Order: sequence, then C-alpha cells, then structure tokens
Amino acid sequence: MVILGISAFYHDSAAALVRDGEIVAAAQQERFSRKKGDESFPREAIAYCLDEAGVSIQDVDYVVFYDKPLVKFDRILASYIHTAPKGIRSFLMAIPVWIKQKLWVEEYIRKELAYKGTVLFSSHHQAHAASAFYPSPFERAAILTVDGAGEWNTTTIGYGERNRITLLKHIDFPHSLGLLYSAFTYYCGFKVNSGEYKLMGLAPYGEPKYVDVIKNHILTIREDGSFELNERYFDYISGLTMISRQFEKLFGQKALPQGGTPTPFYMDVAASIQAVTTEILVKMARYAKQITGERYLCLAGGVALNCVANSRILLESGFEDVWIQPAAGDAGGALGAALAVWYGYLGRERKVDGIHDSQKGSYLGPSYAESKIQEILDAYGAVYEKLGEEELLRKTAQAIADGKVVGWFQGRSEFGPRALGNRSILGDARREDMQTTMNLKIKFRESFRPFAPAVLAEDVGQWFEWEKASPYMLFVANVRKEHRLAFSKEGKTGLDLLKQPRSVLQAITHVDFSARLQTVHRETNPKFYALLEEFKRLTGCSVIINTSFNVRGEPIVNDPRDAYRCFMGTHIDVLVIGNFYLEKSHQPPFQELHTWKSTLIAD
Repeated sequence: MVILGISAFYHDSAAALVRDGEIVAAAQQERFSRKKGDESFPREAIAYCLDEAGVSIQDVDYVVFYDKPLVKFDRILASYIHTAPKGIRSFLMAIPVWIKQKLWVEEYIRKELAYKGTVLFSSHHQAHAASAFYPSPFERAAILTVDGAGEWNTTTIGYGERNRITLLKHIDFPHSLGLLYSAFTYYCGFKVNSGEYKLMGLAPYGEPKYVDVIKNHILTIREDGSFELNERYFDYISGLTMISRQFEKLFGQKALPQGGTPTPFYMDVAASIQAVTTEILVKMARYAKQITGERYLCLAGGVALNCVANSRILLESGFEDVWIQPAAGDAGGALGAALAVWYGYLGRERKVDGIHDSQKGSYLGPSYAESKIQEILDAYGAVYEKLGEEELLRKTAQAIADGKVVGWFQGRSEFGPRALGNRSILGDARREDMQTTMNLKIKFRESFRPFAPAVLAEDVGQWFEWEKASPYMLFVANVRKEHRLAFSKEGKTGLDLLKQPRSVLQAITHVDFSARLQTVHRETNPKFYALLEEFKRLTGCSVIINTSFNVRGEPIVNDPRDAYRCFMGTHIDVLVIGNFYLEKSHQPPFQELHTWKSTLIAD
C-alpha cells in the first residue's frame, strides 16, 4: 500500500511517501528548486519520493493533500466580510489565485501527476496531529498542535491511542499564537515565516520589559492557555501587513525595516513576546495533561519549532516525556496527511516499542552514490582525496580541532529545517572567535545568532544541564556551571553581551548560557557519531558546532553541486562529501561564483 502526502501553495511545500506504514521518503520542494520556503506544487520532491520508493505514480494507492481548500476558502471569505470594506486591496489580490488554482487542488494534482487513483484531503491540524503522534514512540499520548492557521483552527489539543487520534479542544482564527509571534517577528525587522528563529535567538539579549503591555493590551490569556487577540493591533486578517498603526503606537516605535540592526528596544520586545509565548504554551500543555490524563505529549505545528518553549514544556507541564515532529511546520503536514490515511482512514495496526520513534532520524531525503559525487567533482575540476573511512574521520576531526570550518555532506538529507549531521557545517565549539567567523564569513548572517552544539548522546550530561535525548535539535539546555566563565550583564546591553567570554564552549553558548542541543546517536547516524568520537579522542571534548550547510537566503544544500558551490562561495576551509576530502586552498578558481551569489534570494 503506497500513500503519497502533499503540502503546497502556502509555504514550505513538501512531499512524503509512506509504504505499508513505513516512512520511506520525505523532502521539501525548496531543496530542489533552491527557492527558500518554496510554496509551489512540489513536483521535484514528489519525483524524488517516487524514485526513492522505486514506484511510479500509478503504483500509488492514495494521494492525500494536507489541507481542505474549501474550508480554508470559507475562512478567508468570512474574514474579508468581517473587516469589509477595509480589506478590499488584499481581497482583490488573493481571490484570483483561489479561483484559478487553490480551489481546484484535486484537479491540479490529477493533471500535474497524470494520476487516476484516489485523492483524499486531511484537515490541516489533523495532519499536524498525525505527524506528531504516529511517528512518536508512544502507544498513547496527549497531542498539542499550534501554528499560524489551518482552515479555521490555529491550535488543537487531543490525544492519540494506538492508531486513533481524537481532537478535543481548539482555538480558531484570527486568534493565533503563531500569527502573534510572526507579528512580532515582522515588528523586529525579520521576514515572516523564516525569521521567527531569529526573533527567538534575539530574545536573550533583551529583558522582558513589555510583558505587561502585551498582556494588558494585545491579548487576554486564560489559565488553560486559551487566549484572545485584540484585533485592532493586527492587520493580517484582511490587510497586507502583519500589524496595524495602533501596534506601533502602543510600543512607541515604528517597525524595524527588514534587515535593520536591532537596538536594545527591539531586543526587549523580542524577550517579552518570547516570555508570553512560553507562558501560553506551558499553560496549554498543563491543560492537555489535565484533560487527557496522559503521561506523554506530542507536539507539531510551526510554533513547536520554538525550542526555548519546548524545554519549559518538558520541565514544567507534568509530562514524563515530549516528542516533537522534526518537520513541525507545513512541510511535516505532507507526512502527517499520509500517515493519517494509513492509520486513521484505513485503520491499520500501529506498533511501537516506547523508546524508538519511526522518523529514522529524519534522514528521509536524497542521497548520492560515490560515482555521482566523483562525476560532479570532476566536472568542476575539483582537487580531492578519496579516503577510507577511518582516515577520513581522523583527518576531518583534526581539521576541526585546528580551527578549520568543515562542510559535511553525507548520506540522506534531513527532512525539516534543521541540519542534523548530514548537510552540516561543522566547527570547534571551544574557539572564542568561531561564532563571529561562521556568522559573518560563512553564513553571511546576523552576528547575534547562536550556533547549536552536536554532542555524543551519552556525554550530554557532562556538558549540559540535560539528561534526555534531543536528536532533532528541538530543546535548549544550559551549559553546566562548571564549564561557564564569570559573566555579568551589568552595564552591558545588546550586542555588547556577545563579546563577553561565557564558557569553555564559547561558540555554542548563548548570552543566557543556553544552547540548542542535538544529541548524536550511533544507531541513527553512525558516521557522524564516529566523527564526534574521533574529535573527543583528539581533544577530550565531545561537542562541536553543527549548523546547516547553506548561507543566508539559501535553502540547505541538497546535492553535491549545491555543496561545492557553497564551499567555493564562502570561507569554508574543508569540504567532506561522501569519502572525498577537499581543501579550499587546493581548488582551482570557481567560474560559477558570481552566478551563484547573484541567485541567492534576499532573506
């Protein structure tokens, strides 16, 4: 039984293929099109999934879309009527796209894929809930989904039991925690649907001075975590921007232009909305615990990528453990929709062991044969060594220990927004200058943004105040006190804090001593695990920087061409691609450099 799930037309389009309940493949369209957040129909992602499974489209029993277009259209019309005549410009821009394309998804799928089988539709939050629960290791668990908006729902609480999901409570548009966070993302000068990570990274530089302003004016929060937004402060219901003029008047300053440098004021605003978001999510999780009585919790929806809040949920909500879908946003909806058909629609049996999930480390994207890699490198005239694995690991670990920045391209690419050791840029977490070097010379991004550590799973407690697994980089933990350096915020504000030594793992320690953890496990990524082991043997430290293999405005690299271009267009010192080892200093001039840089999309 082959089921193809599709998400498309809003942001982060993706495809996922499930065969007899097994997750065979999943990928975002942006990785192939090289357009960040690509919302277009995921033709190339679908083609990859079919190829990975060794099937044609006619072998697919069900194609399922992650949304119900007619219900969403109902919400959009109702929203415009609610605010008329204010939203006429936005209405005239949106409706033609719906009339031409978005209302006719089934016909579009059949035409694009030449598909004659059954097409099904999942509701948006049903797909999120399915993506959270079905791959989890739990036989039964509470489920919390939180995002911008699906059809009407923006939040749901429910539970899963074996192969069934029941949704009990919901919050509907326009009251949306995801859109609230996105509004502040916009206000602080970042791009909506991609800059939310930046807002979360900016928050520790500020103080939550505006929490009371937000609570007294912008929204009302109840004890169960439900809330209502004051619509006068927002323009997303029917307008062309996220916030209204009243929003700017409330805070006394205009929205920071996109790409502007945040001042301490915007840092304090970021800290405030992060505090409010965390408070709401913890209350929601506690309420989910109360009404379901479950021991475990599963999370999905774009807001579930807020790893700061996730850690607080795990520590404070009363659940014994929390599992979060690595592709928690719309991309994961493709996977959830496919799993919802297998388990929910078809009623197939679900087996779990209570320990291991079925996400396969989220290594669900394409891989490339050694012969293909060599063919591409030869076409570029690249200079490389082909090494045995033991020598490759030794030489790579030594390069990192020597302060070099390494592009690491191995096996199948990751599904979701995080690089988890297969499409990664690696560096020495102990070096004081590494955060600035990698931000400005490699990633071409804001200097305040922190880097994440990858650590051997069994060593996590030696370096961080954390004992649980975090394989998908979706929790934060503080560096242990014995590894911290004397550090005071007194008399320092904003980016001045960045310059202060904070710990022996300086490059991954944020200004509040936190770090977004990835625990590396032998069973899901043996090669990356072995690299960390070798680095530990050389240095006594089992922690390295792991950031995504891309530059600002570009999706994570997908194939060997992307990797070589990024390697040659940045200050990455070494590229390790499969068992091929390349040093920048040995490479010939790169003819495509100007073309590659000019095609990057402004972030």
